Amino acid sequence: MKKLYLAVCTTVLLLTSSCNSNNQWKKPAESAEYIHRSVKEVTEVMLHDIYSPPVASRIYAYITVAGYEAARNGDKSYLSLAGQLKGLDSIPQPEPGKKYCYTLAAAHAILTVGKILVMSEGRIETFHDGLMQEFKNTGMPGDVYDNSITYGKLIADRILKWAAKDNYKHTRSLSKYDVQTDDASWKPTPPAYMKGVEPHWNEIRPFLLDSAQQFKPAKAVDFSMKPESYFYKLAMAVHDTGLHLTEQQSTIATYWDDNPFKVNNNGHTMFATKKISPGGHWINITGIVCRKAKADYVRTAQIYAFMSAVIADSFINCWDEKYKSRVIRPETYINQYIDQNWMPLLQTPPFPEYTSGHSVVSNASAVVLTKLFGDNFAFTDSTEVEFSIPPRKFKSFKDAAAEASISRFYGGIHYMPSITNGVDEGNRIGEFALTKLKTRK
Repeated sequence: MKKLYLAVCTTVLLLTSSCNSNNQWKKPAESAEYIHRSVKEVTEVMLHDIYSPPVASRIYAYITVAGYEAARNGDKSYLSLAGQLKGLDSIPQPEPGKKYCYTLAAAHAILTVGKILVMSEGRIETFHDGLMQEFKNTGMPGDVYDNSITYGKLIADRILKWAAKDNYKHTRSLSKYDVQTDDASWKPTPPAYMKGVEPHWNEIRPFLLDSAQQFKPAKAVDFSMKPESYFYKLAMAVHDTGLHLTEQQSTIATYWDDNPFKVNNNGHTMFATKKISPGGHWINITGIVCRKAKADYVRTAQIYAFMSAVIADSFINCWDEKYKSRVIRPETYINQYIDQNWMPLLQTPPFPEYTSGHSVVSNASAVVLTKLFGDNFAFTDSTEVEFSIPPRKFKSFKDAAAEASISRFYGGIHYMPSITNGVDEGNRIGEFALTKLKTRK
């Protein structure tokens, strides 16, 4: 009997050891870092390819929704975005009885969608191959790897099919912005005098909004060149502030510049300085706070997707107003009517002034992150370190959004109403998204 008992115990120990050995791959493979790194790689490629802020926001939305729809299967308390996001009516489900690694499926889906939506697809392909090898190196069983790759591809194909119907391709064939000759309308600004970026962006299908005009800001201030007018006084405020910036104000403006179109002159040579987009900055903040909160891979994928959809809609809503009001930039107005030698601290972006995209996007983002992480979630933003700008500490997301908003006034590229009304616009978009999108049971 004693021998039988020992034999049974030995068998149980061997089976337990074998089971544990077979599952040792799960902990290293089911890490949120694979989600972070995949999103970051697409960010780096967009930075390299110099995408406009609206286009970058579209790419973020599709790659992160793909990642979330794959990852959410790792926790049944998370809900699909199908039926919640405009035009997304269904998502492929995992096959019953098959085993999956949903972080692998999510990373594969993110990078597969990203590769199709960017120009430098070879860079993503190289990164993808290296990342897939890392999953294999965890000791993951071959069938789990194959099932996960297949599922990630199904998700990616579905998301790309959805993306193909958002009217983006149609807007590529539409005419460029026709510069208006009247005094009040936006004109291209130095040094590159680029044409207006994405004048038809309001035709892109929103993700959550009912329409591009849903949260229309207050009417833009009426143009006037008369010194006694309100518009002239607004321009004079930008002018005077720009001439007497404190060191702190200059630091804030430079920190939040996020202008992918910054052009530099060196003699007869003109070259671009590559910077992250405003939406990309907040996506990077999302990664920072997810890591600080030790969010698992499912929650990380959820927050990226939620944020990206809100940021994308913020650009759609903001750009609708920009090309309807077509407000002249401070640089153009000041040079013509106040001081021909005045220059803003920041280079003026190539699109109309009203409303401030930074204000809209930052405040919509802050509303969502505050809901997800709390009112006083302090964090250190290191987004700009790769551009040789030191990190900044913030007491809350609203604190960061307020600084991002006012930075555009300090930088000399927005009048104050564009900022205050943009803050309101962003807050309303963020609050609407919280009532519209449900990701947990």
